Amino acid sequence: MTAFCAFHSAKLSCLSKVVIFTTTTTITTTRTRLSFPAKLFSCQAQFADSGIDGSFSLKVVSPTLLAAEREEAKAVLSLFFKKQGLSNAVATRTINKSDHFINHLIAKLHYIHKSRYLVGRELTTLEIRDALIPYLESLLEEHGNIIVDVVENFPNPPVKEKTVVPVSQPNPTLDSKKLKAMSRVSEIDPDGKLRPHVLYLIELGMDLEKIKAITQRFPAFAYYSLEGKIKPVVEFLLDLGVPKSDIPTILNKRPQLCGISLSENLIPTMTFLENLGVDKKQWAKVIYRFPALLTHSRQKVKTTVEFLYEMGLSAESIGKILTRSPNIISYSVEDKLRPTAEYFLSLGVDVAVLLYRCPQTFGLSIEANLKPVTEFFLERGYSIEEIGTMISRYGALYTFSLSENLIPKWEFFLTMGYSKSELVKFPQYFGYSLEERIKPRYALVKESGVSLLLNQVLSLSYSDFEKALDKKVKKMLSNKDKSGSSDDLRSDNVH
Repeated sequence: MTAFCAFHSAKLSCLSKVVIFTTTTTITTTRTRLSFPAKLFSCQAQFADSGIDGSFSLKVVSPTLLAAEREEAKAVLSLFFKKQGLSNAVATRTINKSDHFINHLIAKLHYIHKSRYLVGRELTTLEIRDALIPYLESLLEEHGNIIVDVVENFPNPPVKEKTVVPVSQPNPTLDSKKLKAMSRVSEIDPDGKLRPHVLYLIELGMDLEKIKAITQRFPAFAYYSLEGKIKPVVEFLLDLGVPKSDIPTILNKRPQLCGISLSENLIPTMTFLENLGVDKKQWAKVIYRFPALLTHSRQKVKTTVEFLYEMGLSAESIGKILTRSPNIISYSVEDKLRPTAEYFLSLGVDVAVLLYRCPQTFGLSIEANLKPVTEFFLERGYSIEEIGTMISRYGALYTFSLSENLIPKWEFFLTMGYSKSELVKFPQYFGYSLEERIKPRYALVKESGVSLLLNQVLSLSYSDFEKALDKKVKKMLSNKDKSGSSDDLRSDNVH
């Protein structure tokens, strides 16, 4: 099978050249030649330092937080490799050789969530995973068997003999369909032009290699007509308020959208969802977040909605959940949503409140994510009831990494002089940056010689925090003055 691959970073617009590699049904030796422009990594480095349009700088991120995020990025990359069939040893060895690529992932992460860093809020493990996994999957689609080489040698082109072992026996018919589809999008007419629908997609901002990658994943995309399929859907999305710059991302996430009838499927499905409470003014954002929502069957949507009703959510709340977190529709009710709800119910959590505040928590693994966090707090003396109260008050609590977030912040909390009950009252403590918010503010409180509630230390804006601190200091000085005057009066009476 011959495939064309191009390593690129969409945000940086630093594109590589075409890669050709060959595999067969038996173990074969393939010479992999990747060509990256010399400026690729310098472009990425500049992106990491200053952000697009200079809007964000990594200078606001502490070295400690960067180190923690590197470990998170490594964990995501390790999970990704293991899902592709790599052993733990091979995945670890690859990651240890891939410092430049890890830096590239961190830079991408900081651009996507730059506003969070500017206010001193750390990302949760789930948010980091959600930002990086789609990007890694897009690279896999483009590079297939040479993805490990790409990661290890980033930003330099790997040129070496590789032994490629197919994961499974390829399907000749399927491979033939993919090859024909990919050949179709590359065809040039007698005038030297690509097919009209390919040119149209390129005008929208998609490059040819991305169109090939989509076609390799979903061959039918090559056969959609411009006037009958692609253009009507694109114009419909634009009319909904979707920015033109978002169209390539949406089509890459869900090319099947172009194969769905507007009048018979898309519009009726949207009407159905609007009747369930989806905010019609937010369609542009909903579709960008999760375009697959419009391709799920109505029965699938109904099943999820019925479950949400069963959990005690109102129609209005369900509409807001579907608007803010439409990907909840993709979770299996019986395999994911119900077991997770039962687990939280066992902790005394109001599941309806948690679903409304933090539906993404229901996408976590009970064994790998939820139970370890529960055990963490139990081991530190909290009761099941207190843990239930904490998660009810701060739904994102269970999305944080134990080693990189909960444990270091707990250890610092022990030095602050607060009682453990403060965390039950204010579990949001774990959502603030240790280096950029918690430590600096606590240092100011300690230096002033006064005490503030934990939520006052962290949740107030800086100006309000200063006012609260100043008020406490003035009150303390006033009390000292009064105490001093009383002492003087008693001394006079004695004499």
